[in-house]
Amino acid sequence: MKKKIIEVSTDTNIGGAGKCLITLLKNFDYEKFEVKVILPPNSLLKPEIEALGTEVIEVSGIADKSLDFKAIKELKRIFKTEKPDLVHTHASMSARIAARQAGAKVVYTRHSVFPQSKKLTTFPGKQINGMINNYYSDSIIAVAEAAKDNLTDTGVSEKKIRVILNGVDGLKPVSEDEKSLIRRRFGVNDGEKVVSIVARLEDIKGHDYFIEAAKMLTDEGVHAKFFIAGTGSYENHLKEKVKELGLDSTVIFTGFITDVDKLMSITDIQANASYGTEATSLALLEGMSIGVPAVVSDFGGNPGVIKDGENGFVVAKQNSAALKKGLETLLNDKELYEKMSVRSKEIFNTTFTSQIMTKNTEDLYLETIGNKKEIRR
Repeated sequence: MKKKIIEVSTDTNIGGAGKCLITLLKNFDYEKFEVKVILPPNSLLKPEIEALGTEVIEVSGIADKSLDFKAIKELKRIFKTEKPDLVHTHASMSARIAARQAGAKVVYTRHSVFPQSKKLTTFPGKQINGMINNYYSDSIIAVAEAAKDNLTDTGVSEKKIRVILNGVDGLKPVSEDEKSLIRRRFGVNDGEKVVSIVARLEDIKGHDYFIEAAKMLTDEGVHAKFFIAGTGSYENHLKEKVKELGLDSTVIFTGFITDVDKLMSITDIQANASYGTEATSLALLEGMSIGVPAVVSDFGGNPGVIKDGENGFVVAKQNSAALKKGLETLLNDKELYEKMSVRSKEIFNTTFTSQIMTKNTEDLYLETIGNKKEIRR
């Protein structure tokens, strides 16, 4: 008999957690699982999920927030009606409470890594937080070792946590002719290298340090274009900084682009300069799938994706000089670059594919429900 799973997301936009949910839905073994998804009304995830043939149930009051006491009653009613074997929440405490009250097993995923407040890491906040999270979750997924540390630092039982690294569908390599067309579209000249950072334009994503590193490299005569892909509240600040540094023709803002894979196909090196929140960057994984090494900060889950000296460099966070040095090495050392490019693909294929993530998640579902014999090997 199929196990009935309800996935719950509170996202109204499509972020990293939403992309992971879509990846799971694409790859679940539907001979073993029947899956439905709960979303807030008008979520951008809805058409994406329905296009996969998955039923969506909309619930008011849960949009972009973890806890809403009014929503608990409606969620409990749905769970009582649907009778799922397991509810998997991607942030919603409301859904965890309702699922526990309805008698379903509960899995919760921590998708992010961020500095914890002292109130949650010391008595009595740590003990209270741990008690709540331990009670309202049968199993907890941490998408990076750093995410696991976040949880245990705030009182969550290590025994409840399973580290399941994010996975993505690998990008398709493009031909040299296609690359030429894409380079022309993005204004990349012959002989210019491409360095890209794909992240929300927020201060904690470290774009300031990326721009400063670009300035240093440009001043030293490096022929490269530096692309910033994404949107966010920090956009005007970053554009002003680029203008002040005279980098208008060197640092390019793409804005929001639906085909970021095209940019990735011409990217020589990725950068990730996060210092306030980062778990397992999906952009890094997508780049690795086609052999793009990266230079990343040592914050959060970055060191779990980029192995320093293997498929890129891990450098000190909030340090533009260190970021510049890593980028410079890869831009100038062709032999090292080729080795890291090959290693990037190897690490992706053995650790970060969508199939690996989905299998590990399915196994945890079955263990949590209590059907270990059905675990796929």
